[in-house]
Amino acid sequence: MKNKGLGRKWFICSLVVILAALSLAGCGGEKKDAPALEAAKERGKLIIGVKYDTNLFGLKDPATGEVNGFDVDIAKAIAKKVFGDETKLELREVTSKTRIPLLQNGDIDAIIATMTITEEREQQVDFTDVYFNAGQSLLVKKGSPIGSIEDVKKGVKVLAVKGSTSAKNVREKAPEAEVLEFENYQEAFAALKAGKGEALTTDNSILYGMMKQDPSYEVAGGNFTDEPYGIALRNGDKDFAKLINDLLKEMKQSGEYDKIYEQWMGEKPTK
Repeated sequence: MKNKGLGRKWFICSLVVILAALSLAGCGGEKKDAPALEAAKERGKLIIGVKYDTNLFGLKDPATGEVNGFDVDIAKAIAKKVFGDETKLELREVTSKTRIPLLQNGDIDAIIATMTITEEREQQVDFTDVYFNAGQSLLVKKGSPIGSIEDVKKGVKVLAVKGSTSAKNVREKAPEAEVLEFENYQEAFAALKAGKGEALTTDNSILYGMMKQDPSYEVAGGNFTDEPYGIALRNGDKDFAKLINDLLKEMKQSGEYDKIYEQWMGEKPTK
C-alpha cells in the first residue's frame, strides 16, 4: 500500500511539472488569440496577408522577389501608423481560398487582398470601412462576340477563382454558363489565353491589371455588380479596426490616398 501511495504521488508530481513546463512554453511563444495590435507590438512587426498574383494590387516580381501594388501600399501605411516605420511589416501570400483561415488561425493580423465585403464573410471576420470600390466584369479576347454578361449563355465557359465572390455572382447572373474555377488569377488568365474558356470574370480593377499584361484582351461591357473592398480583421478586433478607419480618413483628407490610387490605377478615384 505504501508503494502504491508513493507511486501515485510521483505520478501527480510529474504531471504538475509537465503542465508547468507547457504553461511556461506557451508564455514564451506568441499568443495567437491576442488582439492583432497587441500581438504585432509584441513581435515588433505587422503580418499582413496580400495576394502575390494580382497586378496593380499585389504582384510578386520574380526577378527581385518584391511584392508591390495598391494593397501593399495600404499595408505599409498601416505599419507606419502603428510603428512609425513602414518597414515593420511582413507580407504573407494569401489566396481567395486561404485568406480567412489564415486570419482566423492568427497566422496573419489582417487581410488586404481585393476582398469584397459580403454578409456571408461578415459572419466570419470583421471589416474596416471600404478602402476601394470595384465592380465585377468580364475579360475577353479582343473581337470576342461576348460584349456583356447578357452574352454569357449556354455553351460559354467562364473562368473564375476558387473562394471568390465572382464565381457565385456569375452563376447567378448567367446560370446556363459553365464556370471553371482555378486556384489564383494567374492560373485563370493562363487558361483563358490557352483557350479553355471564352471569358474570365472578377473585379474590373483586377481585370484592368490583366489588360496591362496583355493588351490583346479587353474588359467587356460595364460592371454587373458592386464590389466594395474592405480590410478583414479577426472578429471583435475593434481597436485595430478603429486605427485603420481613422488612418483611411486621414489619408483621404491629406491626399495621400488619391496619390497611391492614381499611381496604380492611372486615374483619380471617383468621389
